[in-house]
This record gives sequence, structure tokens and C-alpha cells, in this order.
Amino acid sequence: MMRFLFLCLLFLSACGDSPVGREARILAMGDSMMAWNSLGGQSIPDVVADQLGEPVVDRSVSGARMIYRLPISGAAGLSIPKQYRAGPWDWVILSGGGNDLWLGCGCGQCDRKMDRLISEDTTTGAFPELVSRIRQDGARVILLGYLRTPGRSSPIESCRDEGDELDARLLRLAQADAAVTFLPAADLVPHGDLSFHALDRIHPSPKASRIIGGRVAEVIRLAPDPIKSQ
Repeated sequence: MMRFLFLCLLFLSACGDSPVGREARILAMGDSMMAWNSLGGQSIPDVVADQLGEPVVDRSVSGARMIYRLPISGAAGLSIPKQYRAGPWDWVILSGGGNDLWLGCGCGQCDRKMDRLISEDTTTGAFPELVSRIRQDGARVILLGYLRTPGRSSPIESCRDEGDELDARLLRLAQADAAVTFLPAADLVPHGDLSFHALDRIHPSPKASRIIGGRVAEVIRLAPDPIKSQ
């Protein structure tokens, strides 16, 4: 336990943005969907930075949740909303919700947890609250959907229906604001193709991170002039 707390505090001490970070206009935050492959410089934020030729501040943490109550580890990044701090952001790339559903309710009888993430009418929940806070600071938001499994021996195979419902609600949230984009990944994995996942068949492989990062970079590259917060 003490070691865990030490690591949390170490993360906090390193969490202040570097000089490059202070110059960045793009913030990435979320869970392992975002953070995976970062050790090899092949995560989604790494790909976005490479393709756009500009820095991306990455505050994502593997295991992070949208709904997380423990104060110390939450402040260290395991609470996705606490990863956000106002800054000179034009764009915020956001992933989340998967750990809340898989670890929080085993992707079974998850209606209450889903509603706490984002209500069916998209007006309440952790996602609308966080997106609203980001938009009030003037940044655009790109919401990332999750990969689907290859249909072979994945621990999260039972989460498909919940993934579809979360995607549908996030899409409706994005449709209400021209400065919010929902970017799904449900179409990415052909049945039986293992090349899009790490060995655990949960997290993205470098190939998947590269494709998703490329899609994010394309959204940013093709965006019209800045849209004011609503």
C-alpha cells in the first residue's frame, strides 16, 4: 500500500506540464485505451503528435475510471475528470468508461452504472459534466469509442452490448454540440483478426493505436475555424 501511494505521489510530482507541454494546444486524457503502447512511443497521443508535427500533453492513466472516489489515487490520475486542468487547449481527446463498466459491474446489470456515466438523454452523468467543463474553457472535444473484441477468447467479450450502448449515448452527446466529435472504433476489428489487440485481447496493439491516432489527427487537421464554447 505504501508503495502504491509513493507511486501516486511520484506521478503527481511529474504531472506538471513540461515547457513543451505549456506550449501544446492538444490534451489527451483517459484510460488504457489512450495510454497503451506509450512505453514504445506508439500510443494514440504519440501518433497524433507525430502526424500533426506538434506536441500533445498526455495525462491518461491505465486503469482510470470516469467515476472514482478515492482522493489520493484519484488525484494521481485514476479519476479521469481529475486528469483535466484548464489550459491553453484547443483540443481535448478523451477516452473512458470501459473500466467503470467492466470492473464496476462486470458488464452485467450495468444500467445504473451506465446512467451514472451518461444518462439516456445525455443531460446528466460523468461524461456530460466533464465535456461541459472542457467546453466552457473553450476547447473542442474528441470522444473516443472502444475497440470491439476479435470474437476469440477475450475477457471482455460479454461487454459488446454495453459498448454499443455507450457509443450510442456518446454519439448523441456529440451531436448536440458542433465542437464535440465522437470517433467510434467499433468498425475497426474484423472478426477473428488478432492484429488490432495486445496479447490480452483487451487493449489496442500498436497497429490499432496508429489507426485510431491517425483518425484523431485527421479530425483535428480538417476542422474548421475554432468554435466558441456554448
